[in-house]
Amino acid sequence: MAHDDNLYDCYKPPAQEFVRGEGAYLYTENGDKYLDFIAGISVNCLGHGNPITVNALKEQADKVWHVSGMFQLTGAKQLAKKYCDALPFAEKVFFTNSGAEAIECAMKTARKYHYDNGNPQRYEIITFQGAFHGRTFATINAGGNPKYLKGFGPNLPGFVHLPFGDHDALKEAISDKTAAILVEPVQGEGGLRPLPEVCLRSLRELCDEEGILLIYDEVQCGASRTGKLFAHQWAENAEPDIMAVAKGVGGGFPMGACIATKAAAAGMVPGTHGSTYGGNPLAMAVGNAVFDEISKPEFLQHVVKVSNFLKQQFESLKDEFPDVVDELRGKGLLCGMKLKKPALDVRKMALEHGLLGGSAGDNTLRLAPALIITEDHVREAVGILRKCFKEAQSLDDFEG
Repeated sequence: MAHDDNLYDCYKPPAQEFVRGEGAYLYTENGDKYLDFIAGISVNCLGHGNPITVNALKEQADKVWHVSGMFQLTGAKQLAKKYCDALPFAEKVFFTNSGAEAIECAMKTARKYHYDNGNPQRYEIITFQGAFHGRTFATINAGGNPKYLKGFGPNLPGFVHLPFGDHDALKEAISDKTAAILVEPVQGEGGLRPLPEVCLRSLRELCDEEGILLIYDEVQCGASRTGKLFAHQWAENAEPDIMAVAKGVGGGFPMGACIATKAAAAGMVPGTHGSTYGGNPLAMAVGNAVFDEISKPEFLQHVVKVSNFLKQQFESLKDEFPDVVDELRGKGLLCGMKLKKPALDVRKMALEHGLLGGSAGDNTLRLAPALIITEDHVREAVGILRKCFKEAQSLDDFEG
């Protein structure tokens, strides 16, 4: 039987077809079991088949599925209040269906803010090399990765791309055209690179000095993945003006949000923005259930505890396989290793041994498991990686 013949050829998935999920595991139709340490790319934060989210969705499905923002969205108002109560900067929320849409809303919000405040020339958004902000026209231009821009026409104006971590270049790049700085507190696709806490504070200070807005992209690193509700909260006095979130906040149901201060969002009035599905009752039912779980202090403590254990285990692997592992990367349970052997090959080996992982830029093996994993799951994953690294020792060293 032919598979996927009619789908766009944008993906090259392996042969496995998963028909059931339970906790940290996925199962194929014939019962093969896989330890899922990528969680739909940092999405399934509560694991597969979690009764909390399943029941929330089922209960809402029996009531109403969709009405659109033309009418009152009770679940959206409830979830927006939870975000605003939990985040000191947050006062306004716009719900989306994806991370790219949340970033689009964030960039529009920033530009509209300056337009309404008498500075229409302030439209440029500064971003950093290695960033990934989505796959729409605007977001691939924001990211600036030549691989993702190739073949899609001329580059859009309004984006300034700077080397990651170059503070001097950042200060020089700011001009009377600058509207905002857009940054991931932990780069995902760029190789799991956390921005140091001192840098987040410096960005906040710089934006205040220059009268520009600070936008965080926490699509991948948010939703308690680092052990705080959002990754920037590890740094004091580093609150953004606008933040885009998605992935984990829906626990597997498509959902995102743009969260902003009242001042930043003041220009987003009727007619300026919209989303047919944004804030729909099904997504909001799941989103509320997810927030209630991942915001619990004991849940966050668990993430910190298990991620510390995982880091210790990774340190042991690094010591044991110095010719395979170059350095540890990431923060919390958005983690991995930069390898000296081809990461894609190691990822395929892991799949053959029953471990699902991912890869990222800079030859990085990327892992982003469900946040409910235990130390036993970590031991199982590390045992599989040990087998893979032994096999990888015979591979040619990675070049490029």
